Amino acid sequence: MKTVIYYFTGTGNSLAAARAICGHLGDCELVSIASLATTSEEIRPTSDRVGIVCPVYYLGLPSIVTEFVNRLDLSRTGYCFAVLTMGGFGASALHQLDDFVFARNNRHLDAAFTVRMVGNFVPRYDSAKGAKQEKLLRNADTILSEIAASIDKGLIVRPGIAFVTGLLKWFMYDGFIRQIHGADKNFFADEKCTSCGTCAAVCPVKNIELVNEKPVWKHHCELCCACIHFCPAEAIQYGPKTKTRGRYRNPSVTITDMKKQRGE
Repeated sequence: MKTVIYYFTGTGNSLAAARAICGHLGDCELVSIASLATTSEEIRPTSDRVGIVCPVYYLGLPSIVTEFVNRLDLSRTGYCFAVLTMGGFGASALHQLDDFVFARNNRHLDAAFTVRMVGNFVPRYDSAKGAKQEKLLRNADTILSEIAASIDKGLIVRPGIAFVTGLLKWFMYDGFIRQIHGADKNFFADEKCTSCGTCAAVCPVKNIELVNEKPVWKHHCELCCACIHFCPAEAIQYGPKTKTRGRYRNPSVTITDMKKQRGE
């Protein structure tokens, strides 16, 4: 049975999750959502199973994923599932995704899952390190194996209850997502910048270019923080607090992987 998984990732967690699921399912193809963002055409997969794997942002979906799902035609797909990676809570984002799928296709997700990985929104908090980080990733591997087994069996799994997180999302998410593309005004490169261009290379939406050997953000940001976490000199900052916070990227994901997400 052929499976296509569409993914979006900023620090590699969602790509690692998509790879893990693909590895269990066998005949499986990974397709980057960012690579499809340059056109407005409908997306019509013909595979037996279709999956969506992405992170949770402020209890909801990344903007780029919302735009993608609104173009996704599942009329030729038998089974559709979603897996959201998160540092905190994700049921509200699953319900949001399910609502978008239903509005576009008059059908619900067949299966909806969340998996806790290493939270990494460094503008707000520090990421887990050392043994705590390793434990989170080991636990995620176990859960992803269980998720893949459920998908392989074609189980119907509805999103979990999200009363409290749904209420929090109502207060938090809309304001966050409205300003998302211009939020990059808070990014800057400090004195440690070596002009290596890694930030521009890993940005999934090509929002960064080097001008006079320094990064400039072009205001169609997804606030995925790939630029912060992949900078080898830790020179990219977001406001005044990130300088003292650590950096994180999924240990199985490389800069080359991030470049491929862009369709390169």
